[in-house]
Amino acid sequence: MPTEPERLPFFVYGTLRPGRANHARCLRGRTASEEPALVRGVLLYEGPGYPYAVTGPAEAVVHGDLVRLRTEIHDTVRAALDRLEGYVPDAPGNLYERVIGQAECADGRTVRAWIYVAAEPLAGRLRTSGAPIPGGDWPRGHTC
Repeated sequence: MPTEPERLPFFVYGTLRPGRANHARCLRGRTASEEPALVRGVLLYEGPGYPYAVTGPAEAVVHGDLVRLRTEIHDTVRAALDRLEGYVPDAPGNLYERVIGQAECADGRTVRAWIYVAAEPLAGRLRTSGAPIPGGDWPRGHTC
């Protein structure tokens, strides 16, 4: 992981998606664009009011949104998202890790993007005994 993270868009799949609580709290008015996208090779699991993404088989798919932050506030918003997700670069005990993935947009473009995935050992527990979310799309009924 570079010392200064690349200014990539974020692929969001849970409470940071447009219309959800953490989008309103952390992203509303701070994005340059938002569009539906998906990421392959990732599974989605139920969490305590929010989902967890876990790396998985190549055929797995998670649906979400590709969010581009406004350039002039990118670093500030990225730091706020890291705090929200309990992520500190290279720290043991993170709940999530921020990794680079490939988001596929509806028009067929593939875009490098940051994605928060469950860190170990949580990821291993979810693979063993977690409740996968069918279709990789966190239910639209969630408002957390």
